Amino acid sequence: MSILKWTAIPAVVGLALVSQGCLATKKDVQQQIAPVQAQVNQVQKQANDNKQAIGDLDRQVATVDEKAVEANKRAQEAAEAARLAGEAAAHANDNATHAGQRADAAKSEADELGAKMETALGNLSNYQLQTTTKVYFAVAKSNLTRDEQAKLDPVIQGLGSSKVYVVEVEGFTDRTGNRDYNLALSQRRADSVLRYLTLHNVPLRTIHVVGVGNEDPNAVNKTRADRKENRRVDVRVYTLNLDAKK
Repeated sequence: MSILKWTAIPAVVGLALVSQGCLATKKDVQQQIAPVQAQVNQVQKQANDNKQAIGDLDRQVATVDEKAVEANKRAQEAAEAARLAGEAAAHANDNATHAGQRADAAKSEADELGAKMETALGNLSNYQLQTTTKVYFAVAKSNLTRDEQAKLDPVIQGLGSSKVYVVEVEGFTDRTGNRDYNLALSQRRADSVLRYLTLHNVPLRTIHVVGVGNEDPNAVNKTRADRKENRRVDVRVYTLNLDAKK
């Protein structure tokens, strides 16, 4: 019932009393209207209270909506952050995998290189005799003849294809004459071979020279042929292959 309708009640009551031919006093009218007015006031108060409650509810709903919007925004931000974190974790995992693969490959290469170095170092003293050439000298002579020089030319050519080599030059004499003379003569013969090799581009650092004299324990000195065999220089070539397997 509206407020306008309630305010019309006293007038209606008054008219009713008049129409019934009753003479009512002012006090009687007030007594009859008072309960109705009280009800009207109560209804008005409830309406006002309801209006305030509805306003409070509207504000609460608005606050809840704002919080819901903010919560949804934060949820979306959290989801995006989680997605980015997942992508970063996947990328980091890929990097870790690739790093592990590179580390394994590097270790394999290091192991292979280490094995090669170990083999090479193990072979540093593993020289192998490749050739032996003998050049001969006349009695009491230390100069090389053309024929004996020609024997050294293949030796020199062969050294050009070798990576690492050592040349041993060892001079001898027969047992004719005294020991000191023969020792010096054998050294001069070895030096003649050394000179020829170095003049033909064989590095001096690769040549080892010694004069033995007549001290060759395997020499026989009984015949002219034996003594000729002892008047010589032995040229031995040793090569070293650093890639050789143990």
